[in-house]
Amino acid sequence: MEYIIICLVAFLGSGLTLFSGFGLGTLLLPVFGLFFPIELSIALTAIVHFLNNLFKLALLGKHADKQTIIRFGIPSILAAFIGAYTLQLFSNMLPLFEYDLAGHHFVVLPIKLLIAIVLLFFSCFEIIPVLANMEFDKKYLPLGGLLSGFFGGLSGNQGALRSAFLIRSNLSKEKFIATGVVIACMIDLSRLSLYSKQIFNSEFPFNYPLMISATLAAFAGAFIGNKLLKKVTIKTVQILVAILLFVFSILLGIGII
Repeated sequence: MEYIIICLVAFLGSGLTLFSGFGLGTLLLPVFGLFFPIELSIALTAIVHFLNNLFKLALLGKHADKQTIIRFGIPSILAAFIGAYTLQLFSNMLPLFEYDLAGHHFVVLPIKLLIAIVLLFFSCFEIIPVLANMEFDKKYLPLGGLLSGFFGGLSGNQGALRSAFLIRSNLSKEKFIATGVVIACMIDLSRLSLYSKQIFNSEFPFNYPLMISATLAAFAGAFIGNKLLKKVTIKTVQILVAILLFVFSILLGIGII
């Protein structure tokens, strides 16, 4: 049963998140968590996420905008480490409130609520006319990289913040997706360098067949998504990102993510 559920989520999530640039890890982690310890679930999710991004890179990498990668991606990665270090300093941060729902306990942390508000603001760009035509000048890319990297390292939700900035950077749909994939691969490499110790030292057997199955399912989703890319416009991608940012911010703000 776990093979069917995990592979289905990997397939659908990979196809959908090809356009948005974020969300596959958010979808996969709780599903892996249904069947495996959380430490192993995090590692499995990170590996599937990275391999899927490599596959996307092979499909779309030629469209990546090198200037954006350098000006946004490098500050983002550096700031992510600072954010992760800051998280350790504030690891005992008290929650704003806690609640139980449907047999599950949820905690709302100040930093996640702050990021939820930021993402909610970005999701309004397709709704509020004054914001709809706004674009970020490329001179602000390093600042966007620093902010998305820092808050991403602090909360683990860097993909959503990255897409929120890049979608308004006047990139074509191909460049937006490909550039996000390149940056995501760079971040995944840094994450896996930390998770590798957990994988090899884990007391639980690593499920290679399931990881391979989930990865292949994600490949299939990305492949089909890439075929559909030719039929969509940048406006469609912007609206999809706005909707997913809105949903993501709500779930983050109420402590479900």
